[in-house]
Amino acid sequence: MSAPVPQPHRSRPLCAAACAVVVAALLSACASAPPRAPAAAPGSPAALPRAEVGTAQAAVANLAAASATLVSGRIALRAEAGGVRLAGEIGGLTRHGAHVLQVHARGDCSAVDASSAGPYFDATGRGGVDGGSDRIIADAQGVARVAQLVPAAVLGGGAANDIAGRALVVMGATSGATSARVACGVIRLAP
Repeated sequence: MSAPVPQPHRSRPLCAAACAVVVAALLSACASAPPRAPAAAPGSPAALPRAEVGTAQAAVANLAAASATLVSGRIALRAEAGGVRLAGEIGGLTRHGAHVLQVHARGDCSAVDASSAGPYFDATGRGGVDGGSDRIIADAQGVARVAQLVPAAVLGGGAANDIAGRALVVMGATSGATSARVACGVIRLAP
């Protein structure tokens, strides 16, 4: 009698096929998962907590001309319940023109067109631009008197809603510079 001839192992192809199906299922599940939001960089406003009050009560922004205009002014900032109050005068504006005074992300007014101040800064954290409360209207002499509130903003302390060290930017209807950044000034804490 002869010895039995060993038969090839049939379970290996089945095991390999089952493993391939499992791997394919896992890969397709990973591919269809929504991308993860990137973590906020340390020190970025998104990574910082928000504050109800800042460490300072007052600041000032001296606005200088941008985009080849003659717009200038001085804005006093004072912390109050619910935000930071802006008060002052801005001259050199289009007579009877509507302009916008906004806080921008970076305290850098070095670019000729004030683009170095970066985008609009939303102290509320909601991610929108307030379409009305930041509007200023110039009188017949091209002067606007400012009396507005930056909601949810604080002065000093480095919180996500701190506007100290950022820039105030005037945008508006100045002849030849419609919707351009016509003045810029860095918000500096008062001593």
